[in-house]
Amino acid sequence: MATFVDGPVQVSVPATSANLGPGFDCLGIALDLRDELSAEVLAEGLEVTVEGAGQDDVPLDERHLVVRAMRVAFEVMGAQPPGLRLACRNVIPHARGLGSSSAAIVGGLVLARALVAGGSLLLDDDTLFELAADLEGHPDNVAPALYGGFVISGCEDGSFYAMSSAVDPRIGAVAFVPPVGVSTEVARGLLPPQVPHADAAAGAGRAALLVAALAGRPEQLLLATRDYLHQEYRRPAMPDSLALVDALRADGVPAVVSGAGPTVLAFCAQAGGAATEALLARCPEGWDAHRLAIDTGGARAS
Repeated sequence: MATFVDGPVQVSVPATSANLGPGFDCLGIALDLRDELSAEVLAEGLEVTVEGAGQDDVPLDERHLVVRAMRVAFEVMGAQPPGLRLACRNVIPHARGLGSSSAAIVGGLVLARALVAGGSLLLDDDTLFELAADLEGHPDNVAPALYGGFVISGCEDGSFYAMSSAVDPRIGAVAFVPPVGVSTEVARGLLPPQVPHADAAAGAGRAALLVAALAGRPEQLLLATRDYLHQEYRRPAMPDSLALVDALRADGVPAVVSGAGPTVLAFCAQAGGAATEALLARCPEGWDAHRLAIDTGGARAS
């Protein structure tokens, strides 16, 4: 029978941005904006506290997404604890296209593994990734949340896969976060069941170019982030976000809708400088702007 470590244990998980324009449901990148979770085993009961994003909205019982993920991991390891205390300090905005649910799922799985003695032997990263993708329903956010950096992912014959790809250290990002969110279900509901073959071909070409652009050809990012598959169809749900994308791209800034939106992600020079400051100054009134590095560490337990 598995045994538990003396807690508490801490885990931090990065925000993520998926799609990145043409990489619909297959490309994702981790961003240096981290939720912090802490958990320990109790003799009985369940205690959940949440500070920050979602503190007034998420359930504080077994329905909490982190708790649900922890229960799945404990089940796989054969070690359900008698009681749990969980504390969440959230900075990733909810329902904004920055991977808050993926961070919760990955964070919960990693927390549970860290609470079990020898947990890494019972639940390795590849298995943990499969569990996370299954819980989320798709892998494009959970993969970078777990592994960090830029990840290409998908599903083949019922199995999920993920492959990390290089990111040029000169590349950073600015996230423009609107005050009102859009649910993934609403955003997906606007997509048509089919797209023209020419659009699919153009999207495939841009997605391939994006891998090369992120790896070492940042001057190609504007062309590489051109989307044909999903953003325009979602305009009715996030007109202000698409208007900002249009305005930034017209000025040569590689801007996309982050995930299912409505956050807008713009790639820039990580070092900052006048160009990045000018980009931050374009944040619409009432929105928040975050200058973010590409996170290469992924989920971390301590």
